[in-house]
Amino acid sequence: MADLKAFAEQLVNLTVKEVNELAQILKDEYGIEPAAAAVAVAGPAAGGEAAAVEEKSTFDVILKEAGGQKLAVVKLVKDLTGLGLKEAKDLVDGAPKELKAGVAKDEAEALKKQLEEAGAVVEIK
Repeated sequence: MADLKAFAEQLVNLTVKEVNELAQILKDEYGIEPAAAAVAVAGPAAGGEAAAVEEKSTFDVILKEAGGQKLAVVKLVKDLTGLGLKEAKDLVDGAPKELKAGVAKDEAEALKKQLEEAGAVVEIK
């Protein structure tokens, strides 16, 4: 029984890269599909620390500061968020502030790029 506990502990402490390598080995050498391997590997991790190892799928876009072209940033924030002009200005004036929460990585990076081109300082968390 101690060997199984040690094995379970090793599974829980695998990095994302190691889990991917394990899934590939299970598929290539044993014919086990990666989806089934991911379930088998993730099963013990559900209550443990390995949940933090999973790749993040949603991100928050944080406006750190407006930069030198505040008016351009206010206009862009207004367009990106759908806020009114006053609300967008208040958000920019109150930086650092969360601009959008729970967005996909591609969308977060696109927002960051647009805002940085307008002169803002942006962070993705």
